[in-house]
Amino acid sequence: FFTLRDLVLKGHKPSSLRYLLASVPYRNQLNFTFDGLKQAAVSVERLRNFRLRLTTGIFEAGSNPQMQTLAGETNSKMRAALEDDLNTAQGQAAIFEMVRQANTALDSGIVKKDDIAALLDALQKFDEIFAVLEDDDVPKMKRVLEWATAEGRDKDVTDAFREVVQSGQLSDSDIESKINDMKAARSARDFKKSDAIRAELTEAGILIEITKEGIRWRRK
Repeated sequence: FFTLRDLVLKGHKPSSLRYLLASVPYRNQLNFTFDGLKQAAVSVERLRNFRLRLTTGIFEAGSNPQMQTLAGETNSKMRAALEDDLNTAQGQAAIFEMVRQANTALDSGIVKKDDIAALLDALQKFDEIFAVLEDDDVPKMKRVLEWATAEGRDKDVTDAFREVVQSGQLSDSDIESKINDMKAARSARDFKKSDAIRAELTEAGILIEITKEGIRWRRK
């Protein structure tokens, strides 16, 4: 068997564990697999990336009734799922259906500025239950590392764990500052400098994605 600390020391993020454990209604037994844990990590990243897309995108003025309806229906479905004996699996299914449809709309450019608040509100209501959107994994993993050191279990600390913790060495403001330097270099067509900054961030465990909407980043 594995304890939660064992799994974290293997490099699995606390948010992934939380999502996986919450994915099965409390009356049902969880069939734990590492593939399932990896899928939970993918799900959390998809939610975080969707929120980042909403908060950093540039949108035309106005609203799209379809998006407003989608957000409202999602809230209703999540509430109904939780009122159905805390059916967390259905609650997760509802939010991911919204993410799927909204991402398609974002790709098509039909999401408007006034739609963002409603979509973010649905995400927030989801996170009030599941608490996985905030990227606070590194501080929690550092506490597990302190425990492992105190318990003489340094040998159980994996490279995957150290890689994730390394991504927390830079603060959000430090990363944003470097991203701004990267943007300035790209605007000046100094791609050598831009690539150097990107390589520095990658070395620090920060993943960079350059999209038509701008530069996004996330921690490994």
